[in-house]
Amino acid sequence: MDEKTVKLMDEQEPIPSHILERMEECRKKGMEVPDPSLIKRPAMIQGIIESSKINTGVLDTVAAQIHDGMSTQEIDDIVSEYTLGHGAVCAPLHFEGYPKSVCTSINEEVCHGIPSRHRKLHDGDIVNVDVSTIYNGWYSDASRMFMIGQVSEARRKLVEETKKCLEAGLAAAKPWATVGDIGYAVSKYAHSRGYSVVRELGGHGVGIEFHEDPFVSHVGKQHTGMVLVPGMIFTIEPMINAGKAGVVIDPYNNWTIYTNDGKDSAQWEHTILITETGNEILTY
Repeated sequence: MDEKTVKLMDEQEPIPSHILERMEECRKKGMEVPDPSLIKRPAMIQGIIESSKINTGVLDTVAAQIHDGMSTQEIDDIVSEYTLGHGAVCAPLHFEGYPKSVCTSINEEVCHGIPSRHRKLHDGDIVNVDVSTIYNGWYSDASRMFMIGQVSEARRKLVEETKKCLEAGLAAAKPWATVGDIGYAVSKYAHSRGYSVVRELGGHGVGIEFHEDPFVSHVGKQHTGMVLVPGMIFTIEPMINAGKAGVVIDPYNNWTIYTNDGKDSAQWEHTILITETGNEILTY
C-alpha cells in the first residue's frame, strides 16, 4: 500500500468484525480475498459518492447536448467546462500522457477514442462517451452509449444488448460472490445474442486511485477470482463486439483501440459499491 492509502486507512473506521470474520472463512477455503485497502470505509465511500454525483452530472449534460454534426472536441469542451465548474478535475487529462478530458469512441472504436475538432458525429453513428472525475481527491468513472440520428437496426440492437450485458453483470455482483461470477454472467448473455466480448480490457477498482484492484474481466468462470466484499467499489464496463473479439491499438496515437475486423463495438460502464445486501450504483 502506498503512503496515501495507509494515511487514509489510519483516519477511517475499522472494517467491521463480522466482515473480517467472513473474509477469513473465505481465505481458509482457498478463495482470493481482497487486501483491506480495497475495502472502503464510510467516509471514503461518501467522498466517492460526491465525486460520482458530478460524474453523472457530466454525462447528463452531454446527453442533453449531443447531436449530429458536432465534433468530438465539442464533447470534450462540455465535459471540461462542467467538471471544472463544479470544482472537480477530469481524470483522463494527462493521465499517462492522454491528451484530452474524455474518451469518445465511435462505431468500430472500442475505447480511448481521442476527441478532435476534425472528428464529427454523423447521422447513424453510435458513440461511447467515457467520463472520469476527481473531486477532493476521490475518483469516479462511468460511460454511456449514444445513438446519433437514425441508426441501423444492427447498431441499435448492439447498443441495447450491450446494456443488458452490463445489467447481467450487475445482477451477479453480490456480496460474497466473485469477480468470476460477473464475467460469467456478462459473457453468457453476450454469447447468447451472437456477440463477442473483449478480453484485454475490463472493469477495475476505483476511488482512491483511477485504477485499482480488482481487474474485472467480462469473461470468467463462476466461483473464481476475488471475493466481492461489502465496501468494495469498482466498475463494470463490458465492451461488446458485433464481430470477433480481437482488438488492435492505433499505431499512431497509441491510445485508441479498434475492433480488429472493423465491425462495431459498444460499451456501458457503471461504478458500483458492494453492500451487505447487494450493490449500489454510484455513477452511470
